[in-house]
Amino acid sequence: MAATVGLELRVRAYLAGDPFRDAGSQRLINRLRVRLHADLVWLTEVPLPILRDLRAWDAMIRGVGWRLAVEAETVLDDIQAVERRLALKQRVGQIDHVLLVVADTRRNRRALASAPAAFSGFSRDARRVLRDLAGGAGPRTSAIVLL
Repeated sequence: MAATVGLELRVRAYLAGDPFRDAGSQRLINRLRVRLHADLVWLTEVPLPILRDLRAWDAMIRGVGWRLAVEAETVLDDIQAVERRLALKQRVGQIDHVLLVVADTRRNRRALASAPAAFSGFSRDARRVLRDLAGGAGPRTSAIVLL
């Protein structure tokens, strides 16, 4: 269409994502970060090991001999979609365990309580998970933590 009126069309592509949209997630994962043992390595926006795949883990915690992927959810609207997304990322990301950090709100607590079978392979013992990470210990399983 541009050529028909004597114009040259130029298009530039940019990565999607507004940094302000992620502000809530950043605050949420920072609440986790301050609880970690000082010897643990903390990385953010860790890409999946697939060429041209734009997906990334929100964070990654590394200790001696282990890695724990971290995903932050400020609002649980569709639990099945979150489960599916985490399962796919876990499989292609070659990660043994995932820590799902969920904002501790009445709405999110109600969503998790209404789906007790959801996240079946995830521990819901947040105290143990946080205690282990504060002590520098590796994950025993995937887990959900409300913060």
